[in-house]
Amino acid sequence: MPSPRMVLFAVLGTVVYLGLAVLGWGGFGAFFAHPARTALVVITVGLTVASLFSGGNISPGEREDRGNRWVLAVFTVLGLLGAYLPAWTDRMELWTLDGDTVRWLGVAVFIVGGVLRLWPVFVLGRRFSGLVAIQPGHTLVTDGIYGVIRNPSYVGLLAGALGWALAFRSGIGVLLALLNLVPLVARIRAEERLLADQFGAEYEAYRARTWRLVPGLY
Repeated sequence: MPSPRMVLFAVLGTVVYLGLAVLGWGGFGAFFAHPARTALVVITVGLTVASLFSGGNISPGEREDRGNRWVLAVFTVLGLLGAYLPAWTDRMELWTLDGDTVRWLGVAVFIVGGVLRLWPVFVLGRRFSGLVAIQPGHTLVTDGIYGVIRNPSYVGLLAGALGWALAFRSGIGVLLALLNLVPLVARIRAEERLLADQFGAEYEAYRARTWRLVPGLY
């Protein structure tokens, strides 16, 4: 069962995130006037509930790279801006992409991103931490989706942010989603250093035959 701390963290985060989006669109009535935005809320709540049973945590474990904690602050700022600005620009018709097709494409990408974000957490369970850390009993997972890319959950994070922006037809939101690459790459490099130090040749061999995020590209 999820810990009270994780429940509180997940619920508060979701309420703040969705609340900013509703505020950006001018209130509940305006926000829920379009079914695509309603779908975003339903999907977000569903993903939040599912995440509570994934086994993920925010524990520093046995060893942590504390020097990488700055990325959490950057993710938080980008997340808050990403919650509010796409909704606001959608309402103001500022730098928007045309048509409901874009909205529903965004919803679809958001779903894919959410699944990719959570699936690896369920696979890793307690080994998945919000911090760059080695957990008790930590072992490498190198099969399944991890047999192709080393950071599928981060692909999900990017896809989710992009899908959210597109659901609001927001060009600014797309830019914010792409800005997540900066702290994300820094986090990936910190994780790789820690894992290479912990697992040595085993991790180096795994890294040599897989990709960080996108097969054939990065």
